[in-house]
Amino acid sequence: MVPDVSTGDRTRGLLSYLFGPGRRNEHTDPHIVAAFAMPGITDPGRVPLDEHQSALSELAQYLDQPVELRRQRTGKKVPQHVWHCPVRTAPGDRYLTDTEWAEVARRVVHATGIAPHSDDSGCRWIAVRHAEDHIHILATSVREDGRRPRNKGDGRRAQAECRKIEIELGLRRLKSGDGTAPKTPTGAEVAKAERQGRKTTTRQWLREHAYAAAAAARDEHEYFAVLTALGIKVQTRIGPGTGETTGYSLAAPGDTDANDEPIYYAGSTLAPDLSLNRLRERFLPTPADTTVRASVRNGQSTKADAWRCAETELRTTHTFLLWPEDGHDQEAFDRQVQAQAAAFAELLHNTAATAPKGARAELHAAAAAFDRANRSAIRAEHQSAYALRQAGKELMRAVGGEDGSAVVALLATAVYVLIALDHWHQQRGHEQQAAAARQSLTHLQAAYQHTARPVLARLAERTPGPDETRRLAAAVQAVVPEHAQRILTDPAWPALATALAQAESAGTPPRHALTAAAGRRELDSADHPAQVLTWRLRNNTADQTNARTRAATTRTRQATTTSTQSTPTPAAVQRPDDTLRRRR
Repeated sequence: MVPDVSTGDRTRGLLSYLFGPGRRNEHTDPHIVAAFAMPGITDPGRVPLDEHQSALSELAQYLDQPVELRRQRTGKKVPQHVWHCPVRTAPGDRYLTDTEWAEVARRVVHATGIAPHSDDSGCRWIAVRHAEDHIHILATSVREDGRRPRNKGDGRRAQAECRKIEIELGLRRLKSGDGTAPKTPTGAEVAKAERQGRKTTTRQWLREHAYAAAAAARDEHEYFAVLTALGIKVQTRIGPGTGETTGYSLAAPGDTDANDEPIYYAGSTLAPDLSLNRLRERFLPTPADTTVRASVRNGQSTKADAWRCAETELRTTHTFLLWPEDGHDQEAFDRQVQAQAAAFAELLHNTAATAPKGARAELHAAAAAFDRANRSAIRAEHQSAYALRQAGKELMRAVGGEDGSAVVALLATAVYVLIALDHWHQQRGHEQQAAAARQSLTHLQAAYQHTARPVLARLAERTPGPDETRRLAAAVQAVVPEHAQRILTDPAWPALATALAQAESAGTPPRHALTAAAGRRELDSADHPAQVLTWRLRNNTADQTNARTRAATTRTRQATTTSTQSTPTPAAVQRPDDTLRRRR
């Protein structure tokens, strides 16, 4: 059961919609099922057709009486005095009678503070039904005593009451929220998208692109530049007196109103963590900033380097999530985990933008689904996840040097991180976030399988001969005896044997290579341990090879510099008589 609280300022206009045919003639038998005072209420749905408009006006005036009296007393217009809350059952739920819907309405206005039970001075309200699966509650938010209602947090309170009603009426139980979910599209936004043949509303489209831009950007100026490059109009809000940017709004290309003006959505209304203040918390530099950026610049990262760096940071995150330090502060730990979740969300977006084309659709779906899991009511300590965030951003800036194994290794580790974040959300009672994480996991696993399959096949084609393979199998039994049976019977064992042989050719004995790769406890929960080891070995071997190459290059440069410094250039050579001549 889904309630959706909003406010407005036109009682008569909303009544016309509720008792009208609907935007697509979808309304059937509009009528009042409950009200603050049923006897004497005029029901526009039960009057002759020629009296319909006058009945709407009469009802609007009746509901607005406390509002008008307050305006006369204060001399000021009452802002946003129309309180509107549609309540909808989930698809597949049973049919509710008018009597049941009436009780739902009374409980919602009580829970939200609009009209508490036994309070004769509550707000005036009605509940209208014009479809089988939902009602609309309309209230005017001035009490009979002239005061405004105490309805702060009414959306959250309505959600909590609906969770109770679902149990009592035997309806499908939806996930409890924590007030951090993004604003849902309005009926008008959905209808507009349908008319234009789009699968998502403008609000949803802007939200997805704003998240992707934030993931790629290093500061707010770059964030706005990325959005502008996508054709999105950016309107900033400047604080009075300071000249500083205090907020922003976005408009999608071609999305205009009746006057052909762009329709802007504030960042904070797209999602709570897309407000400018929340974005600045992520962009805020740390003392480690200079070191990280310098290492990236000096390394001249290729794409393969960037993938391996990101996978290494993901491994660190996974270890942190599963095995926190003994005696840790739980509250501080949760803030850090929330930060890791936000950084992981950014990495997913950047992975989707840079991965091999065949995997991008599933990765985009994984990133979009995880956007709901990247925040909760727990305030993130974003700087604790700085390394993971920077590694994710580097994916967007690295060039050349593709490496299929590095991509697959990152996706494999990302799967484990996502599972760990799902467990954390479940333990904290974050039902909506946990559900979003599981939805994201489905897409991420599909992307991994698609990307891993051809790489494993190519490695398996190069498996060493029988004698060599038996020697490598003995190394597995010696290093990880508790996992040896699962590894050697894993379909990916031939690929792992190739990876071990390649590591040995690069200078690392098989047992040493296995010890380094199996030093993580992911093998305990891995469905395919041979695959996990294969990607670790491939990454470790590549890192060692690159390290030797960089060391050799450095030695060559140093030798060249020394040689150059010890041999003076012709222009610097001076004859003794030249020196004497100048002294004279």
